[in-house]
Amino acid sequence: MHGVIKTLFIVIVLLTGLLTFFYFDGKVWSQNSAKVLSIGPFHNENPVPCTCQKTDPANRFVPKDELDDLQKRRAEEFRQHQIRTGKENDVLILAPANTPLQYPIRGFRVTPMNKTLIPGLALQTQSRAVYKVSLRVQKGLLSVLDVQEGEQVNGQNEKHLSISSSNLQQLNDLLSRVTYTSTVYHIKTQDLAYFSFENHEVIFRIEIRRPSVPVLFDVGKDVNSQVTVLIKAFLRYKELNVLINSIRQLYPEIKIIIADDSLKPEKVVGDNIEHYVMPPAQGWFAGRNLAVSQVTTKYFLWVDDDFLFLSETRIESFVNIMEAVPELDVVGGEVKGNQFFFKLEYEEGSSEEGGCITRVSSRTHAPLPGFDGCFFVDGVINFFLGRTDAVRRVGFDPFLKRVAHTEFFVDGLGDLLVVTCKGLRIGHQKRSRTDKYGSFRHPPQSDSRAKTSHHFFKNHLKCMKY
Repeated sequence: MHGVIKTLFIVIVLLTGLLTFFYFDGKVWSQNSAKVLSIGPFHNENPVPCTCQKTDPANRFVPKDELDDLQKRRAEEFRQHQIRTGKENDVLILAPANTPLQYPIRGFRVTPMNKTLIPGLALQTQSRAVYKVSLRVQKGLLSVLDVQEGEQVNGQNEKHLSISSSNLQQLNDLLSRVTYTSTVYHIKTQDLAYFSFENHEVIFRIEIRRPSVPVLFDVGKDVNSQVTVLIKAFLRYKELNVLINSIRQLYPEIKIIIADDSLKPEKVVGDNIEHYVMPPAQGWFAGRNLAVSQVTTKYFLWVDDDFLFLSETRIESFVNIMEAVPELDVVGGEVKGNQFFFKLEYEEGSSEEGGCITRVSSRTHAPLPGFDGCFFVDGVINFFLGRTDAVRRVGFDPFLKRVAHTEFFVDGLGDLLVVTCKGLRIGHQKRSRTDKYGSFRHPPQSDSRAKTSHHFFKNHLKCMKY
């Protein structure tokens, strides 16, 4: 009797576990049925709002009488951003286990408006009198190549295609000739294909993508053809000339590009120096954009106009790391022993309210394998080697004129792979700022308010803490 009760208890526990396992989103999945009752793409329509703990509201400096209108315009801009990036089609695709349908589970890629074979379609099942499968799509047309007399194909060049045969081998031969042709021209979008047999249905993604042309840099044979030194100059010509002299002691031929928005520009002369004079006080990021736009080498080294090259300032060390790990976009070093770096903690938040972002100083993600003293981070100090094409894609927001650095890495979050490395050192000249320079270096509170309001809209933020 005790053994019977124990057996019944185990059965009840197992049944409870199975019911729990097959329950999803308020719908029961039947173990005995070959079809999942609720199957397909599930949009995350109600993401969890970000908490904004220990952070400041990003809209705190937006005038209250402008907030509603600003939020509406921001919501529309965010919606368009999702369309441009394809995120409106981000879905979770669920498929039943042990399905007899074979399909490209990770999807496949097609070029717009071009007929492409769908790879890997097949049916693997027990003997039937008749085998019938169907496919349907939304943004394209389906067809079977070279259909012969007697082959049963319905829906040629339509969105819904069905194929049947009394012979499984013949059916699979037909499936190997199924094509997809997009009818929507877009350089980056996607479709979903629904593939069915009896009570089974699977879904896979079709990426519609215009191929991009590679943009390559000829690195030549030495550092002079690999790296350009970039400097944003403002008022401090004495320090700038000291910096240039220190560069020339180590790198006599390397190109130097200077973006200068001083109030009264002075001439900067020297071999292989490009001095670009801007309108006065255009700002830090406008100068960075100008300098980066003129780079013709694969990499650039960013330095401030009051830095100082040391005997151990070796640009080749930066390049060696970048060339060894091609995925890297930015490698940061140390300025006078200061290896400033940080992580960005970001929650996307809801579409209406926006996300939350916090800068956490001196925190890393993980070590860079194979390089002692190098760690993955989200942002580094003003002394770094950048991959020219990657940094150009992110760019520097010219709205930010006086105090700006973290903001570049915020804009590049998820697009730039960044590391910081010990031992890559540069010096810093003794501070001797003029009163005029200091007045520009430290902006009034009105600039900070405008800057915060700018990020509230631009980066779709609910709260922020830098």
